[in-house]
Amino acid sequence: MTNKAATLRVGFLPYRPRRPPDKTEMTAIAADPASDILHEPAYDPARLLAWMAEHGIEQTTHDHPAVFRVEEGLDLKADLPGLHTKNLFLKDKKGRLWLISAAQDTVIDLKRAHRAMGSDRLSFGNETLLWETLGVRPGSVTALGLINDADRRVTFVLDRRLWEEAVVNFHPLANTATTALSQDSFRRVLALLDREPIVVDFDALD
Repeated sequence: MTNKAATLRVGFLPYRPRRPPDKTEMTAIAADPASDILHEPAYDPARLLAWMAEHGIEQTTHDHPAVFRVEEGLDLKADLPGLHTKNLFLKDKKGRLWLISAAQDTVIDLKRAHRAMGSDRLSFGNETLLWETLGVRPGSVTALGLINDADRRVTFVLDRRLWEEAVVNFHPLANTATTALSQDSFRRVLALLDREPIVVDFDALD
């Protein structure tokens, strides 16, 4: 493996610093705690890929039309090597946040999965929490969003199939592209983020 990241062109605009909000905008922010101005993520797609290149993480990113559900873009996925993923952002009854990344065809029964994960009963987390923690919108949930979870509010759970697959595919913080990573590159991302996943064999749950 070389230290030079193999990257295809990604059609995102370069990052430009956001100007400070004016008095009128500050009033709106105070009325709306979920305002994007308060919760702009540290990383967007372009900055994520730049971070990977800086750390010598090899990846290949393909632009494509927006994909919102696992069953969409099956023809596109068939042309890309590796295992494709589905990613669930969840909250348990104790208020803890969870991210499950699994193979796209893995069946996840949340009524059984919570015991294997060590969580309380699970439900889907809301859009505000998703944006605050992972810096993505619904439809773009991805394990790579952990780069924005600096406060480590989200516990990461990984399907064993992804932990053992040679190549894994995730959205790079937006559902208009797919980033392919070798298993070595994926584990290096997790190591750099100091995130050790809870690996669960969802196919073997009782």
